[in-house]
Amino acid sequence: MIPVLYIWKTSSRSLPWVFVQMAINPFQFRRFPGVSFAKSLGTGRGVSFTPSDADLNQWAALLVFSDQDSANNFDKSRLARKWNRRSSEQLKITLQPLSSHGLWAKGKPFGEPTPIKWEGKVAAITRARIKWWMNFQFWRAVPPVTQDLHNQSGLLAAIGIGEAPIGLQGTFSIWRDGAALRTFAYEGSAHKSAIAKTAELNWYSEELFARFGVREISGTLNGVDFT
Repeated sequence: MIPVLYIWKTSSRSLPWVFVQMAINPFQFRRFPGVSFAKSLGTGRGVSFTPSDADLNQWAALLVFSDQDSANNFDKSRLARKWNRRSSEQLKITLQPLSSHGLWAKGKPFGEPTPIKWEGKVAAITRARIKWWMNFQFWRAVPPVTQDLHNQSGLLAAIGIGEAPIGLQGTFSIWRDGAALRTFAYEGSAHKSAIAKTAELNWYSEELFARFGVREISGTLNGVDFT
């Protein structure tokens, strides 16, 4: 199992083309040989998780490949090449699942990994389907957590990800190492408070938290090279 996250920076004049791709790519990705899970994703600053957070010039795709040959074939495919041609910046992150809890679209896209010790950069994906009547409470609870997140010394990058502007929210983050991620997840007061509120208010109908080792990074994100 090889999860790969692709992030593309596009121009405003490409928006009509992008919207068409966001509508048809999920079906094309899932039909690609060797792909077991695929999501086309909008991105945001990861600050408020409201529609105003969205970045209409940055888009992403998360694909899980069955083997390295399938991943290599996708990179050479017309699907990948057309996004690269339209983008002014690309980032590709190849991941190694270390742990995964919860569901995404009623499934376990990253399986049930056996925990292993990982040296070096790690990444995390959080994703939730928020109950419609809980959106405003969720948005009020988010700012302290995101402020704490972006103030972490071990954080290399973090963006919001989502399949829709409202109700399907997530975060992708890259960390210096596993210790830095654990410090934020288990020691930060804002994050612990949000976890307690989640248990109290039950504002998700589905949620997932997954941790990964970063196997390979190529390209840049907002001009930053993470290699």
